[in-house]
Amino acid sequence: MLRRLAPALLTVLVVALGVTALAARPPQGAPQRTADFVVVVGVAGLRWEDVSPESTPTLWRMAQDGSIGSLSVRSAHRPTCPVDGWLTLGAGSFAGWNGSRPAGGCPPVGVTVEQPDGIGANLPDQESVVQYNQQRLPWGAVPGSLSESVRCSVAVGPGAAVAAARPFGRVDRYAAGLPADPSALLGSCVLSIVDLGTVDGAEAAERAEQARAADAQLARVLAARPPQSLVLVAGISDTEQPSRLHVAVADGPGWERGWLTSASTGRDGYLQLVDLAPTALAALGRPMPERLFLGRPAVSTGERTGDLTAAINAPADADREAAAQRTVSGRFFTLLAGVQVLLALAVLPLLRRARPHAGPAGPTPASPRVVAVVEVLLVAAALTVPAALLADAVPWWRGEHPGWIFAGVTALLVAGGTAAVRFAPGYANTLGPFGAVAGLTTLVVGLDVLTGARLQLNGVVGYSALQGGRYSGLSTVGLGVFLAGALLTGGWLAQRVHRGWRPAVMVAVGGLAVVVVGSPYLGADPVGAIALTAGLSVAAVISTGGWLTISRLAWAAMAALAVGIGFAVVDLRRPAAERGSLGRFLSAVGDGTGGFTVHRSSTANFETLVNSPLTVLALVGALVVWFALMQPWGGLMRLFGIYPAVRAALAGTAVAAVLGGLLDGAALDVAGAAAALVVPMAALASLRVLGHAADRTRPGTGRTRDDGADDDRGSGGAGPAGGSDGPTGGGGPLGAVHPRPISAPPAGPPRSVTPPPSAVPDDGPAHPAPEEGPPQPAPDDGPAHPGPDGAGGDARPPGDHLAEDAPPGDRPAEDAPLGDRPAEGSLAPPAAPTQRVPSDTTPQARTDRGSTGVAAP
Repeated sequence: MLRRLAPALLTVLVVALGVTALAARPPQGAPQRTADFVVVVGVAGLRWEDVSPESTPTLWRMAQDGSIGSLSVRSAHRPTCPVDGWLTLGAGSFAGWNGSRPAGGCPPVGVTVEQPDGIGANLPDQESVVQYNQQRLPWGAVPGSLSESVRCSVAVGPGAAVAAARPFGRVDRYAAGLPADPSALLGSCVLSIVDLGTVDGAEAAERAEQARAADAQLARVLAARPPQSLVLVAGISDTEQPSRLHVAVADGPGWERGWLTSASTGRDGYLQLVDLAPTALAALGRPMPERLFLGRPAVSTGERTGDLTAAINAPADADREAAAQRTVSGRFFTLLAGVQVLLALAVLPLLRRARPHAGPAGPTPASPRVVAVVEVLLVAAALTVPAALLADAVPWWRGEHPGWIFAGVTALLVAGGTAAVRFAPGYANTLGPFGAVAGLTTLVVGLDVLTGARLQLNGVVGYSALQGGRYSGLSTVGLGVFLAGALLTGGWLAQRVHRGWRPAVMVAVGGLAVVVVGSPYLGADPVGAIALTAGLSVAAVISTGGWLTISRLAWAAMAALAVGIGFAVVDLRRPAAERGSLGRFLSAVGDGTGGFTVHRSSTANFETLVNSPLTVLALVGALVVWFALMQPWGGLMRLFGIYPAVRAALAGTAVAAVLGGLLDGAALDVAGAAAALVVPMAALASLRVLGHAADRTRPGTGRTRDDGADDDRGSGGAGPAGGSDGPTGGGGPLGAVHPRPISAPPAGPPRSVTPPPSAVPDDGPAHPAPEEGPPQPAPDDGPAHPGPDGAGGDARPPGDHLAEDAPPGDRPAEDAPLGDRPAEGSLAPPAAPTQRVPSDTTPQARTDRGSTGVAAP
């Protein structure tokens, strides 16, 4: 009964862990009114490197008294031109100006502003711009949403007119330039938007002069600001490729000496352009528009410590890091994909020659030194992504040649990690490197997430603040390697315990990973947590053996669906402004606008699929597994038959990685990152299993421990103490000392073994004959395989000795890969007249007990 209820109990446990992780969110109180007036000042192209006490003294003082942050100016177009930035400010969502523009450039014409009455203004192109954003762009932005949310607004300058224009093109109050005394103008409406020009010089001196001119006008705005007002200064857009981070400063009551952040970024010191509109409305105490902004209101968190110079250097340094990351990241993944392809080509001939052959004919075995070197290279390849993540702890982007510095730091970390795995005590075991690399990867990524994911932000294998997609939690690459490492670690640990405890071990390790991935305090990736739940469920239900049946697949699908539904219900019960991505999507489906989200996701999947180097990693990994490792000579099927918990972990990783990428709009990027870890380790383990395919174990001395657990230390030894004539070092690399070849003379006392009349169980040790009585003579038609005494003894052909890798309790007949079962007509000793083995010693009964063999009575 308990065995039948196990899948249901495991499903309930996984669902409970998943929903708990996803439902817990940081407390977010409703934004409070802090001002009677809001003035938004925009300077296109203004970056923190342009701010100094000499060239921008007004902005410097304002930053010293207020809250500061780095502004990501993402819009519906790349790059964000000034007109796109102003339009996005007024829409509160990613918007873009229509009209032709060169590839990677900005529209050549300015904005037409008409002033028919001398009070306000009209934008004749506004209605066509609104239609363009509604019908042609995937974000469904409504330009003018900000001005529609207040009774009256003021615009100063053409850029400000674009932001302040209502959807039908009307600007309530307009001035082409800042008056000598703007007090009356800024106090006429609760919301004022001011355009102070552009900083777009190519040389530092030119940029400083432009910034000085903008700062002089800012001084006039601050002098004329209404009482009890909030002033926001923002570098509203880019002016050239590539994109950069820009200035964001807030000065007013409640914004003293802090760091700007918002719920859309989830990280102190970072803000999005789309956050400015909801920030203005929240400060005024106005309700958000019915069609929600994509941005979230900004808040000031934490007190800045130290002087202002150090505080301003932080966002300026983040800008330099993000700019360097964009250049280095593409090269890194392209190089990684190339190296993995070359390594796969190098492994193929070794797989062909890895399995020892008993007869005189057969391929020449590979040199042990060559195999050992390839194994070390496989370990290094699997550790490359975690090493690249750790490399961001060193400020490589500050050097003159950041790419070379990053490469050197990563190479040193890869060498250090590889040495640690190579000289670890368990390296000689078959699964020693497998478990060590998986555990090390999980530890590196997990510690980074637990400490705030600092290495993910603007990291080469993380996410860039310039892209505007993510600012906290796990990146796409981080999700791929973390879920793979966690599931492989769970499989490695589960293989070392009794079969009945394996699902519990998988759920324990995988459940912690689900919490880390899905918690808003940590990984902040609910879609990744749902995908990981599906993969974990698959791994748990097949960890004890057997293939993925329809019923088991149904349990896994139910678990993932239950987690998703549970989180959706909890998320929908929150206030609209506090909902996560899943809650917002379901709300959009309810009001008929969910098509925008589906369109964005499908577009993102396609663009990532055709442009990302990780796609190459995923496809190459799939080809290597299917056309090489899964073949009879590839060793992976043999590995699966011997270590069912490892097979379960690999299957769960494949399910989670593919689902996570598709649901998160990342196509095969998650699978590619997982493949960078999984495929080298699967190839290494397959090499080792094949290298010990002919190892021998004496009957009755298998590797099942007293507690029913299995280990991977090799043949298990043939002697009482584990092996004077077993392998020294166990299931280690092919270059390690292996057991005696099958044709070598025996080294121990003679011991005869007589098989039962039924077929010898797959990969199981033969039954020893009774001690009394002489061994049966071989028939006339050929010699029997030599046993320990060189005459008779062991009753199986060399290819069927799984002593090094196969705990008998892990080899049920229905689970053994077809390629590893003795073929009909294979060489076997002649049947000897023995007593019938009792029914409880059949192969299946022995498998269920985990015994190593039963002597015939």
